Amino acid sequence: MRISELPEIGTKYEIESPKGDKVAVIFLATGEIELYVLEAGAEQPSVTRLTSEEARRVGSVLTGAMLTIEREDVEVSFSEISDLRINIHICPVTKRMVGKSIEDLGIRKRTGVTIIALSRKGRSIISPPPETVFEEGDLIVAIGEREQIKVCAREILGQV
Repeated sequence: MRISELPEIGTKYEIESPKGDKVAVIFLATGEIELYVLEAGAEQPSVTRLTSEEARRVGSVLTGAMLTIEREDVEVSFSEISDLRINIHICPVTKRMVGKSIEDLGIRKRTGVTIIALSRKGRSIISPPPETVFEEGDLIVAIGEREQIKVCAREILGQV
């Protein structure tokens, strides 16, 4: 891979396949992404301009880990395991949760959702233990199936 800075334009990444096909990705200063594909022996490349969201989707397809992002929710699906979908939900701790632990709330037992991380005052807590007590201002990261996340939002967070 070759990386080139293009003054006042952006950054270009070039890859050449063993067959001589070339792919160039240019991250423009505007935030858009241009994708060029030049097949071996072709005179002109194919070009498309992508938004960062579109580029993320193409990238996730190419890596086999499809991401679907909707507000504070992310759904991950894998090309190798087509029936597996993992939903990741990010949300602030609600007043009804403050002063209670993950265990007190019975989050996993009641909903099937697992709290995988917690952000507290700019500090990350990965895999918080069940005795972790929620504080005002905490942000939680939870994983589960889409329906489990909905049940958790309704029963634990008090969201409709």
